[in-house]
Amino acid sequence: MSTNEISADLLVVGAGIAGITAAVEAAETGLSVILVEKRPYIGGKVAQFSKYFPKLCPPACGLEINIRRLRSNPLIRLYTMAEVSTNILNDSGKHEVNIHLKPRYVNNKCTACGECVKVCQGRRKNEFNFNMDETTCIYIPYENAYPQKYIIDKKNCEGRCCSKCAEVCKYGAIDLEDEGAVIPAVVDSIIWAAGWEPYDAKNLDVLGFGRFPDVITNVMMERLASPDGPTKGKILRPSTNEKINSVAFVQCAGSRDENHLEYCSSVCCMASLKHIKYVREQYPDAEVHFHYIDVRASGMLEDFYRSIQSDNKVHFHKGKVGKVTGSVSGKLIVHSEDTLTGKLIQNEVELVVLATGMKPSTAGLPIESSAIDKNGFISFNGSLSSQSSGLTGCGVITEPKDVASAVQEATGSILKAIRTIKRN
Repeated sequence: MSTNEISADLLVVGAGIAGITAAVEAAETGLSVILVEKRPYIGGKVAQFSKYFPKLCPPACGLEINIRRLRSNPLIRLYTMAEVSTNILNDSGKHEVNIHLKPRYVNNKCTACGECVKVCQGRRKNEFNFNMDETTCIYIPYENAYPQKYIIDKKNCEGRCCSKCAEVCKYGAIDLEDEGAVIPAVVDSIIWAAGWEPYDAKNLDVLGFGRFPDVITNVMMERLASPDGPTKGKILRPSTNEKINSVAFVQCAGSRDENHLEYCSSVCCMASLKHIKYVREQYPDAEVHFHYIDVRASGMLEDFYRSIQSDNKVHFHKGKVGKVTGSVSGKLIVHSEDTLTGKLIQNEVELVVLATGMKPSTAGLPIESSAIDKNGFISFNGSLSSQSSGLTGCGVITEPKDVASAVQEATGSILKAIRTIKRN
């Protein structure tokens, strides 16, 4: 169904750390903001991190501060489980968009009491933990998720117990007839901050992902190390749920490869070095192998890199990994060449972590093709209509970058939006 048209100075598409920063800082200058997020929660990939580098502090505090700023600002309207489908520039220089709200089947009366979970009989893969565990079909994405209200996964539930959820909810928060909505909106400027997705490791068949349970990706490792992750922060071997005695980190898994991602995602090296820190803190005797082409650790991150190099349990191997195979002992064998010595290497380990790159989430967004480069990133530099009509991007959707750089770019994007809005 459609609702009445709304208007605002600014539309921000994507509520990861860049989008939240842009929305909050714009609203604090006095702009009215519509913030749209396709997931049922805000925070993006940062919400799934265990720790930031190089200080190794948890991201929850930074997110909570920004969420509090967002909640307390009446100039921000937040829509989750929502996507922008159309974008038309009208004669007055404003953007006419349609915001599609997907059905949540739980309304704003929800208090997150959890009584519905007790009667839910359905199970679903938990995408927040990259499918490493399951939840009930009525769920909250993670403990501190905002908005703090449940969602029903009707596709997996298949109506087996939805009526029971509605019966036990004394607040009348279950709306099984929810059909979603289409909200027309008119805005002066748009900031695209839709973020990124990890490259699909199933495309890297020679590296064993999907064939061996003990081959995981860097984002999965982040969830394993998280206190609210599938193992409550304990890094365990997926096939046996036992401690890790040896692990190999495979850099540039699909990156810098014309058959997959031809570019460097810039943060994978440091993320893997951070993961080595996770492993070494939990398992002081574990042997770690780091297979790399080049290590990207600039500025103050060089000190963090040096600290990992000084660990005598961490072995660096310069050279791209050719394949990962199984061994008769049930472990994994990482095959590579050491380009410094010219020798072939076969390391037997219990866990392999693939450093897959960042893929921008531009697919499906109503953005003109001239503003998307060959790798899918937003690049408005060559798009005159975008420059004159107040379109800009921030975060990883413009190029791979770390959290600090994404936040800085979000602030810069607000200045561009203000210029357009004031001109109009």
